[in-house]
Amino acid sequence: MVSEREQSFGLGVRNKTVKLAEPNQKWHEAYLLEEAAIRGALGDLAIEIQHFGSTSIPEIKAKPIIDIAVGVRRFEDGLACIEPMASIGYDYAGSNIVPDDHIFGRDVAGDTRTHLVHVVEHGGTNWRHFIVFRDHLRKRPDIAHAYEALKVELASKYADNRAAYTAAKKDFIDKILAEAE
Repeated sequence: MVSEREQSFGLGVRNKTVKLAEPNQKWHEAYLLEEAAIRGALGDLAIEIQHFGSTSIPEIKAKPIIDIAVGVRRFEDGLACIEPMASIGYDYAGSNIVPDDHIFGRDVAGDTRTHLVHVVEHGGTNWRHFIVFRDHLRKRPDIAHAYEALKVELASKYADNRAAYTAAKKDFIDKILAEAE
């Protein structure tokens, strides 16, 4: 069961599945609340915290999971984030899923993901890619809507395989990053 707080923001997708939701203006508010909680838990470990991913792009469908980038001085500093992030409800998924990325997830009811935090080196490749892609889609609604169309197609094809859905978006994302950087 999704908590009342997450439900009020329209958040939550069962783990490993793909379900897109209509854009929700409350997603930004959900991010701001989470940013404050993360800042409180991590203090000076976090140089910068940013909302990225499709929930940060107005007017496109998204998996209702808030993606958050936390920039730290060195990638190794991500290990120091494990206990503070656990104190605010995040499980550490490791750093072997995506290179140079410590991944933390928050689930409700044990199997419904509402937030995903990526702790990466501030200014590093992953950080730049998150921000450049987000900013480019915000500036270019035509590209944002092309991305949304791809996501809709892939969500129907990979509804029960989030890893395949994510992998299938890679070429589009790489093309946009090459154009934007």
